[in-house]
Amino acid sequence: MRRVNFDLDALRSFAVGMELGSFARAADRLGRSTSAVSAQLKKLEDQAGVALLRKSGRGMALTDAGEIMLGYARRLLDLNDDAARAVGAHRLDGRVRLGMQEDFGEHLLPQVLGRFARSHPGVSMEAKVARNAELVADVIGGRLDLALAWQGGFESPRMEALGEYQLEWIGAAGTSLEALRERAAPLPLVAFDAPCIMRSAAVEALDRAGIRWRLACTSHSLGTVWAAVAAGLGVTVRTRFGLREGLRTLPPAETGLPALPKLGLALHRLEAQGGAACELLAADLRESVAA
Repeated sequence: MRRVNFDLDALRSFAVGMELGSFARAADRLGRSTSAVSAQLKKLEDQAGVALLRKSGRGMALTDAGEIMLGYARRLLDLNDDAARAVGAHRLDGRVRLGMQEDFGEHLLPQVLGRFARSHPGVSMEAKVARNAELVADVIGGRLDLALAWQGGFESPRMEALGEYQLEWIGAAGTSLEALRERAAPLPLVAFDAPCIMRSAAVEALDRAGIRWRLACTSHSLGTVWAAVAAGLGVTVRTRFGLREGLRTLPPAETGLPALPKLGLALHRLEAQGGAACELLAADLRESVAA
């Protein structure tokens, strides 16, 4: 049987293209031309001996074989990247101070820090979970090297946009859609203490739609917000990042709740080009958010 050695660059273009939903965007992300990425995809299909993509409207979709290949591609790339980090770990030292908004603190922060610490044991890590304004102020003030924060009037001199994410109405898993549709009483809201960009988005959307509302619970802690929603005290507005078990999104089309905007996410940097450890952690954050 012929032994096949899949091209890792081609696998990376394939995986990034599927994550971003566009191979043109993948070419931009990877610093390659669109034609070069197309050639890599053709090479990958030749190596596999089967079609991995099929036309779907104006875009491309995975074939059954493509779905299988994508899973293996991600695992192979993770192993490759772990090996590259591990081999160079003995040369990497220094300190990185990272901040994250609470939506990412419970899941993304331990995942990223754990992986980075295993690959680079010589690097000292400091982590902070706080709200957007405080994180951005800490980067500008030189107290953090990197910060992952929602956009909404919070800017820094070296801010890198990572994408836009849909705001969602979120309620307990057993939230009654019929009760929400009736709107006989003011809609109970659970939210962060003001100022909060997601709270403002919820209130503005309800006011535009002429839907009465009341604040049922406010807190400075995301954990308290999730707990209050899970207990049935009201609904909140967040993205799907960090969505806990026992909660569900409430689609406007099903509930009669107003549509919500998207919210930008940015990586704020103290220096345009930090040290090696800082640059590797920034790259890890980009990939983790994209995934």
